[in-house]
Amino acid sequence: MPIGKVQTQILVKLEAMHRLTAEQRESIMVRPEDLTGEALEKILQDEFHVSPFQLLVAKARALGIAPYNVARYRLTSATFERIPQEFCQQHLVLPVGQVGDLLLVAFANPFDVSLPSKIHEMTGMKVIRLLGRDKDIRDRFAKGPADREAAGFGDVVDQIGAEFGSVGEVTEEDLTNEESGPIIELANRIIEEAYFSGTSDIHVEPQEKDVVIRYRVDGLCHEKLRLPSKVGPALVARLKIMCNLDIAERRLPQDGRIIFKQYTRKNLDLDLRVSTAPLNHGEGVVMRILDKQKTTLPLTALGFSEDNLARYRRCITQPYGMILHCGPTGSGKSMTLYSALNEINTPDVVIRTAEDPIEYTLPGLNQMQMHRQIGLTFASALRAFLRQDPDIILVGEIRDKETANIAVEAALTGHLLISTLHTNDAPGTIARLTDMGVEPFMISSSLLCVCAQRLMRRVCKTCRIAYEPQGREKDVLEKAIGWSGQIFKHNAKGCPKCGNSGYKGRIGIHELMVTNEELISAVNREAETAELKKIAQRGGMTTLHQDSLAKVRAGVTTLEEAIATVPPDM
Repeated sequence: MPIGKVQTQILVKLEAMHRLTAEQRESIMVRPEDLTGEALEKILQDEFHVSPFQLLVAKARALGIAPYNVARYRLTSATFERIPQEFCQQHLVLPVGQVGDLLLVAFANPFDVSLPSKIHEMTGMKVIRLLGRDKDIRDRFAKGPADREAAGFGDVVDQIGAEFGSVGEVTEEDLTNEESGPIIELANRIIEEAYFSGTSDIHVEPQEKDVVIRYRVDGLCHEKLRLPSKVGPALVARLKIMCNLDIAERRLPQDGRIIFKQYTRKNLDLDLRVSTAPLNHGEGVVMRILDKQKTTLPLTALGFSEDNLARYRRCITQPYGMILHCGPTGSGKSMTLYSALNEINTPDVVIRTAEDPIEYTLPGLNQMQMHRQIGLTFASALRAFLRQDPDIILVGEIRDKETANIAVEAALTGHLLISTLHTNDAPGTIARLTDMGVEPFMISSSLLCVCAQRLMRRVCKTCRIAYEPQGREKDVLEKAIGWSGQIFKHNAKGCPKCGNSGYKGRIGIHELMVTNEELISAVNREAETAELKKIAQRGGMTTLHQDSLAKVRAGVTTLEEAIATVPPDM
């Protein structure tokens, strides 16, 4: 459409809004060179009292698209997840919202018809065009990165600055009072933002001059917010109140649980496992997010290789014995346990679980929450379960000698017992149980399999870069899995789909040690862990390192991530 015709339509709309008289319209049309950009805005504002937004509305109506007041939009860390910031600055566009598979984008230049199709190819989403002022969009990009980073908390931070600027001590009454809103709002906002950004853990860490809030996403921590040091005690006290801990006890670690739906008006049914600890600059808090709305994944989606999956399924369908999962905190043990139980959970099977905390609620399971303060421990729960005729027992964790011995006895008396243990690899579990005081012949008689696992980041399929490994990288692949060829590395710049990190999501790697006659004989004679590992490998065990490189060969992750997660085998 010719620019002159569009300008005429704009002026007709403005005249319909009773902002221009016929004479005023005549005077402007005499000067068509002034009918674009800031010159037109200045004439209309100075001579005819037409505001910039009124002009924007008129332009939008003339073009048949919706206007958008970009000046009121606040940038957040999620603004440029779909479209890179450099692209937006170059073409003067700004993503301002998302509804389902529709992406709302404000355009400064509505006449560039190729831009929507470019954005569609980039994001895979249908683009809804909105008209924004050129100046407003430029002003949004003029804001510094710090403004964007804390945008989700800006209003709360401002309120806290006003409230705590001269406040020295915060009492429990201040925090429980609804009128002391900033701290309450801050605590809620931290948890809500963490949930929506896919965070697994929230870290509240007091430093000498400030308090740092960090989120762990896909296994890596990144800083989200910094607050004045005076806010630290008040925020920690508020979190303690939410999980019914003693706010006066600052010298000892405490554990609690937040049922978050009691404190938010949003439809978030999630709990948080809370742990506090006295640090050198104050109390620190770590909160693990337990999303009760999540469902368990099928075993096929957890990263098991075909061979490991077939062997693991044979183990979990046995009528009795002990299955152990080992690995550090956050390695996906709980998800694997729940997925296994979900697969074997049928109406003719009685399943009892003892957990601390209950992370997922599954139909058909009889789940028990531990309370150490009143003496309800894993050991006491196990004793109670053995009197209730269960078929399968899940124990959240084997932490001490008493629990270990009762677990072994349960596995020897006709129950399938599944539990977790903190060891580095599968063969090391035998030494760990022996250290706890379990007799080797009891271990060999009860143990079905041990599954060690870790979580690795998936490389982004959209922006990953293919290459042929050379030198040391090639040697590592050939030594571990006897293969070398094209693999992928992550793109340091990333793309909108992976949040410019090069990685998106995580996948499990597994080391499954299934008992056999040779392994049982070695356990009974108290063989060293290194010998047990060699025997297990002869029996078909794939080590964590080998499984991680198999994922590299399949293009699921990168060699860099595999080596960083699990060191090469000796």
